[in-house]
Amino acid sequence: MALSPTAVAARRVFAAAAHSGQEGGSARTWKILSFVLAVPGVAVCMANVYLKMQAHSHAAPEFVPYAHLQLRTKRFPWGDGNHSLFHNAHTNALPDGYESSHH
Repeated sequence: MALSPTAVAARRVFAAAAHSGQEGGSARTWKILSFVLAVPGVAVCMANVYLKMQAHSHAAPEFVPYAHLQLRTKRFPWGDGNHSLFHNAHTNALPDGYESSHH
């Protein structure tokens, strides 16, 4: 696999910085990389998540009682026996449908 000339040059610079006789040269290189690459990368990911959530509809999908889902061979040992341990009324449906009408 051939690397581009830019990648080869960057590899040489980082290799030279790692093997230089300077104390803290490697730490300085990684600090610069963190601020130049990692911080903007996290910012782009945060912006992407924010924009996706703005476009997301909060309407619940229509409940379809598939036979292979929501099988209950025995009751759960807590509560009324029909709710899972980490049950969420807004996202988890019971065998007969969602508990509340608004989500």
